[in-house]
Amino acid sequence: MKFHLRVAAAGDVAGIREVIDASVRGLQAEDYSAAQIDASLKTVFTIDRQLIADGTYFIEVAEDGSLAGCGGWSKRKTLYGGDHQVEQVEPELLDPAADAAKVRAIFVHPRYARMGLGSTILAAAEEAAMAAGFRRFEMGSTLTGVALYALKGYREVDRVMVPVGDGEQIEVVRMVKDAPL
Repeated sequence: MKFHLRVAAAGDVAGIREVIDASVRGLQAEDYSAAQIDASLKTVFTIDRQLIADGTYFIEVAEDGSLAGCGGWSKRKTLYGGDHQVEQVEPELLDPAADAAKVRAIFVHPRYARMGLGSTILAAAEEAAMAAGFRRFEMGSTLTGVALYALKGYREVDRVMVPVGDGEQIEVVRMVKDAPL
């Protein structure tokens, strides 16, 4: 199957929501409880329209036109979350000379899992961030994503419990990577 990667637009929001929901429910159930997943889908695992407005969010479209995956990067301080997260958003711009670009919100529909889409989206995010002058990357990974990101050169630096609403929290792994020279 062939896929086409492109920058997400405002008109893609409904499709992105569907991919995030299917991805979280289908691929993260072994790492988070049903209550954590339900709460997270209302807060942390939601659309971050700022990424779309900034032109730093990508979608993978399958040859049949269905949305297969999404993800990107940010030039802003917020490490994870979306429009409805419990914690305060940090919209301030990062300094590429001093700060790490934030790799954000990579999700793949379970129908297209293990086809390399997450890796393709991650590579596109890193390349775009490097083109904007960033030389380091940082992410708040779900437990489900840690193995992939470790294979791609990211190293774990911290684990935090993130409030997601409804009295629930999820464990998020902060990971970092230096850009290749």
